[in-house]
Amino acid sequence: MGTKQVSGLSAAEQADLSRADSLAREIFSDVANKWAFLIIETLGDGVLRFSELRQQVGGISHKMLTQNLRMLERNGLVERTVYPTVPPKVEYRLTEPGQGLRATVDTMCAWTHKYITDIESARQAFDS
Repeated sequence: MGTKQVSGLSAAEQADLSRADSLAREIFSDVANKWAFLIIETLGDGVLRFSELRQQVGGISHKMLTQNLRMLERNGLVERTVYPTVPPKVEYRLTEPGQGLRATVDTMCAWTHKYITDIESARQAFDS
C-alpha cells in the first residue's frame, strides 16, 4: 500500500477515473476489493472491536484485516478509537464518507442477490 504523490493536478483531474495519475483512481483501487467491501458492510451496523470484526468477516486473516482497516482509516472511511485501558480497547466505526460508501456497497450486495442465479448459470454454460 504505497502512497502515490499526486501534485499539480486540478480538482477535476484528481477526480477523473480515466487518468492513470488521478487520486480518484487510487482511492477506487483501494476500496474496490472484497475485504474492504465486507468490512464496510459489517461496520455499517455500528461500532465493533477488532476481534468482533474479524469474527463477522468470514475468512479474513489478522494481517488482511489490519491492512484493510489501516487503508480505510487512511482514506477517511473508518474511524479508529483507542481507549486508555489495560489491555487497550480499540473500536472501529464508519465515518460519514464511509457510510456514504456503504450505500454503494449495499446496492452492489442487492445486485448480487438479484442476479446470482443468472451469474451462476452463465458461469456453468461458459465452463462447459
